[in-house]
Amino acid sequence: MTMLTVSGLRQLAYVVADVPRAVAFFQQLGLPLLFQPSAQLAFMALGDVRLMLTQPQGAGVCGQNSVLYLQCQQIEQQYQRLLDAGVSGERAPQCVAPMPEHDLWLAFFRDPEGNLLALLEEKLTKI
Repeated sequence: MTMLTVSGLRQLAYVVADVPRAVAFFQQLGLPLLFQPSAQLAFMALGDVRLMLTQPQGAGVCGQNSVLYLQCQQIEQQYQRLLDAGVSGERAPQCVAPMPEHDLWLAFFRDPEGNLLALLEEKLTKI
Protein backbone atom coordinates (compact mmCIF):
# COMPACT_ATOMS: atom_id res chain seq x y z
CA MET A 1 0.00 0.00 0.00
CA THR A 2 1.31 3.45 -0.92
CA MET A 3 1.52 5.84 2.02
CA LEU A 4 -0.34 9.10 1.73
CA THR A 5 1.67 12.25 2.37
CA VAL A 6 -0.34 14.69 4.46
CA SER A 7 0.96 18.20 5.03
CA GLY A 8 -1.56 19.35 7.61
CA LEU A 9 -5.18 19.97 8.48
CA ARG A 10 -6.92 22.41 6.11
CA GLN A 11 -10.63 22.07 6.88
CA LEU A 12 -12.70 20.62 9.71
CA ALA A 13 -16.41 19.82 9.43
CA TYR A 14 -18.26 20.69 12.63
CA VAL A 15 -21.85 19.42 12.90
CA VAL A 16 -24.44 21.78 14.42
CA ALA A 17 -28.24 21.94 14.38
CA ASP A 18 -28.46 25.72 13.85
CA VAL A 19 -25.76 27.13 11.56
CA PRO A 20 -26.60 30.86 12.01
CA ARG A 21 -26.51 30.46 15.81
CA ALA A 22 -23.17 28.63 15.55
CA VAL A 23 -21.78 31.39 13.30
CA ALA A 24 -22.75 34.00 15.91
CA PHE A 25 -21.14 31.94 18.68
CA PHE A 26 -17.84 31.46 16.84
CA GLN A 27 -17.77 35.14 15.85
CA GLN A 28 -17.95 35.94 19.58
CA LEU A 29 -14.85 33.74 19.96
CA GLY A 30 -13.12 35.93 17.38
CA LEU A 31 -13.36 33.69 14.30
CA PRO A 32 -14.14 35.62 11.11
CA LEU A 33 -16.85 34.38 8.77
CA LEU A 34 -15.32 33.55 5.38
CA PHE A 35 -18.56 32.82 3.50
CA GLN A 36 -21.99 31.30 4.04
CA PRO A 37 -23.47 29.78 0.87
CA SER A 38 -26.71 28.77 2.63
CA ALA A 39 -28.47 28.74 6.00
CA GLN A 40 -27.23 25.15 6.43
CA LEU A 41 -23.56 25.75 5.64
CA ALA A 42 -20.91 28.30 6.67
CA PHE A 43 -17.13 28.54 6.60
CA MET A 44 -15.08 30.36 9.23
CA ALA A 45 -11.36 31.06 9.57
CA LEU A 46 -9.57 29.29 12.41
CA GLY A 47 -5.96 30.24 11.82
CA ASP A 48 -4.85 28.29 8.76
CA VAL A 49 -7.78 25.87 9.10
CA ARG A 50 -11.24 26.39 7.63
CA LEU A 51 -14.02 25.52 10.06
CA MET A 52 -17.03 24.23 8.12
CA LEU A 53 -20.25 24.55 10.10
CA THR A 54 -22.85 22.17 8.71
CA GLN A 55 -26.09 20.48 9.68
CA PRO A 56 -26.10 16.69 10.17
CA GLN A 57 -25.79 14.79 6.89
CA GLY A 58 -26.49 11.31 8.27
CA ALA A 59 -26.40 9.35 11.50
CA GLY A 60 -25.17 11.04 14.64
CA VAL A 61 -26.33 13.49 17.23
CA CYS A 62 -25.09 17.06 17.55
CA GLY A 63 -22.95 17.58 20.61
CA GLN A 64 -21.65 14.01 20.79
CA ASN A 65 -19.46 13.68 17.73
CA SER A 66 -16.42 15.90 18.14
CA VAL A 67 -14.26 18.11 20.33
CA LEU A 68 -12.69 21.25 18.92
CA TYR A 69 -9.42 22.25 20.64
CA LEU A 70 -8.66 25.97 20.31
CA GLN A 71 -5.10 27.06 21.05
CA CYS A 72 -4.80 30.22 23.14
CA GLN A 73 -2.58 32.23 25.47
CA GLN A 74 -3.54 33.08 29.07
CA ILE A 75 -6.02 30.22 29.35
CA GLU A 76 -7.36 31.26 32.76
CA GLN A 77 -8.30 34.75 31.56
CA GLN A 78 -9.73 33.44 28.27
CA TYR A 79 -11.89 30.89 30.09
CA GLN A 80 -13.16 33.55 32.49
CA ARG A 81 -14.10 35.76 29.52
CA LEU A 82 -16.20 32.90 28.14
CA LEU A 83 -17.97 32.45 31.48
CA ASP A 84 -18.53 36.21 31.78
CA ALA A 85 -20.14 36.14 28.31
CA GLY A 86 -22.60 33.47 29.44
CA VAL A 87 -20.90 30.47 27.84
CA SER A 88 -21.52 27.17 29.63
CA GLY A 89 -18.30 26.07 31.33
CA GLU A 90 -17.60 22.36 31.56
CA ARG A 91 -14.19 22.19 33.29
CA ALA A 92 -11.98 25.01 34.52
CA PRO A 93 -8.40 25.32 33.25
CA GLN A 94 -5.99 22.76 34.63
CA CYS A 95 -2.65 21.22 33.79
CA VAL A 96 -3.31 17.81 32.26
CA ALA A 97 0.17 16.83 31.11
CA PRO A 98 3.47 18.16 32.46
CA MET A 99 6.10 17.82 29.73
CA PRO A 100 9.85 18.51 29.78
CA GLU A 101 9.56 21.80 27.85
CA HIS A 102 5.96 22.82 28.55
CA ASP A 103 2.85 22.01 30.56
CA LEU A 104 -0.32 21.20 28.62
CA TRP A 105 -3.33 23.03 30.02
CA LEU A 106 -6.96 22.40 28.97
CA ALA A 107 -10.31 23.99 29.81
CA PHE A 108 -13.63 22.73 28.46
CA PHE A 109 -16.87 24.51 27.57
CA ARG A 110 -20.00 23.97 25.45
CA ASP A 111 -21.31 25.88 22.47
CA PRO A 112 -25.06 26.66 22.14
CA GLU A 113 -25.52 23.30 20.31
CA GLY A 114 -24.07 21.34 23.23
CA ASN A 115 -20.83 20.52 21.38
CA LEU A 116 -17.79 20.19 23.61
CA LEU A 117 -14.91 22.60 22.93
CA ALA A 118 -11.61 23.06 24.69
CA LEU A 119 -9.13 25.84 25.17
CA LEU A 120 -5.55 24.55 24.96
CA GLU A 121 -2.39 26.29 26.12
CA GLU A 122 1.14 24.94 26.11
CA LYS A 123 2.82 26.87 28.93
CA LEU A 124 6.59 26.91 28.55
CA THR A 125 8.45 25.58 31.58
CA LYS A 126 11.97 26.33 30.27
CA ILE A 127 13.17 29.59 28.83
